Amino acid sequence: MADWIILAAISIVSGCFAVQWLLPRRAQRDHAFGLFSNTSLFDAVFLFDEERLISHSDIALAGFEHVRNWTDLRRLLQRDFPTFPESPGAVRDKGYVVVSPIDCTVERDVLCEWIDGIVRVRLREAAKAKPAGSEAQNDPTRLAMDQAPYPVWLLGQNNRVQWCNAAYVALVRKARDQDTDLTDPLFPSTPEERSVGKTRVSVEVSGSSYKLWFDLTQVEHASGYLCYAVDINAIVQAETAQRKFVQTMTKTFAQLSIGLAIFDRNRQLALFNPALIDLTTLPPDFLSCRPSLSSFFDRLRDQHMMPEPKNYRSWRRQMNDLLEAAEDGNYHETWSLPSGSVYSVSGRPHPDGAVAFLFEDITAEITLTRRFRSEMDLMQSILDKLADGIAVFADDGTLALTNYAYQKLWGDAEDAGFQTDTATDVTRRWQDLCLATPILGEIRDFLEMRDDRAEWTAEIHLRTGTPIQCTVTPLQNGATIVRFSISRIPSKIQQIEQISA
Repeated sequence: MADWIILAAISIVSGCFAVQWLLPRRAQRDHAFGLFSNTSLFDAVFLFDEERLISHSDIALAGFEHVRNWTDLRRLLQRDFPTFPESPGAVRDKGYVVVSPIDCTVERDVLCEWIDGIVRVRLREAAKAKPAGSEAQNDPTRLAMDQAPYPVWLLGQNNRVQWCNAAYVALVRKARDQDTDLTDPLFPSTPEERSVGKTRVSVEVSGSSYKLWFDLTQVEHASGYLCYAVDINAIVQAETAQRKFVQTMTKTFAQLSIGLAIFDRNRQLALFNPALIDLTTLPPDFLSCRPSLSSFFDRLRDQHMMPEPKNYRSWRRQMNDLLEAAEDGNYHETWSLPSGSVYSVSGRPHPDGAVAFLFEDITAEITLTRRFRSEMDLMQSILDKLADGIAVFADDGTLALTNYAYQKLWGDAEDAGFQTDTATDVTRRWQDLCLATPILGEIRDFLEMRDDRAEWTAEIHLRTGTPIQCTVTPLQNGATIVRFSISRIPSKIQQIEQISA
């Protein structure tokens, strides 16, 4: 009986070897290939005979239960796997196709393989398909793209995104929502909107008015366009802040009555305000064309809006000196124009080599000053005709004005006009020419008083014995007039001497 059992076992083993030997031999494949490869419980496998689905795994991903043909499966996979083959023929031609997800952060891919007329499609976990240390994981080009800090993506000929890196995925979800279609381009994609090279584009953030700005670079590729976006929000914000600052300054300059002309480092007119047009009578279109510094002043000379030079050579020399002085911040002149107007012109250096010129019409100020000087000269002439000596003291006690009679009396003829002597200096000079008297001290004290001031009169005597009548009169704002009258009536001493005689 044992012999029969041993013989049966040998027969079974021999039969198995014979069957194995007679089976068609296939080329050795990787353990992840073929119909009989180990499949993860989370994977879904589909078998196609041409376009028709003939079988699928029992545990399929949600949403794939109604797949009936290749088109149905491609429609379901196209959003996450836009490069999925359009037909099984592409798999037949290559024999083996791995489709990567558009989102490089997704740990899945699709394996398509041709096996004896059958197309096997397997949705698998990419981490298991590519073991740690594999060539795909260590590919520096793929690592650089996946971990790049700026969005990178491939735009297909059908204007759909075929691949993108993690930065692009994060940007799309930030601008739209978490469950957005990554194949729908976030940046301009139509031929009319597309521009090869670098362009500045903005992306609107869903649910807000905020915009994200990028420098978009598109490079033509065999399968479409490789696109790169560089974040320039900081640059745009800086430009916006600068533009607002310039607008604010422009509005401020527009309100100024002083003409402003700023020339950049190339000596081209960069900025001017309306007051410059009013003061120089230069046409706005001429100023808007950004004339050079020399052209600007040549035009002023032609318009007779600056002092007429003696000759052109000296004029050019004067302009060179003007520019050098303006660059040092030392240029300041008063221009008396042929029209009778008077301008104050100054030059100031600005950052980055720019120069600013300021034009101010000071005709009214000069006219007022000249009129004031004329009135002062007239008043001085009137005072000089008076027989009495007049001394006018300011509210701080300094001698402000005297006349010819005063100067002749006190010996100050060489200092005619405005004085800067203090009350102490003046009364000391008087004391040197007078007999001792407390009147001069009282006058000095009166000049320093601010309240309870009333006119009063006293008499002093020169060392020659000549009596002088002093009248102290307070004025508004603390000023004081001291008038010296040489008495025509004999003094009491002279009267006594005459009686004694």
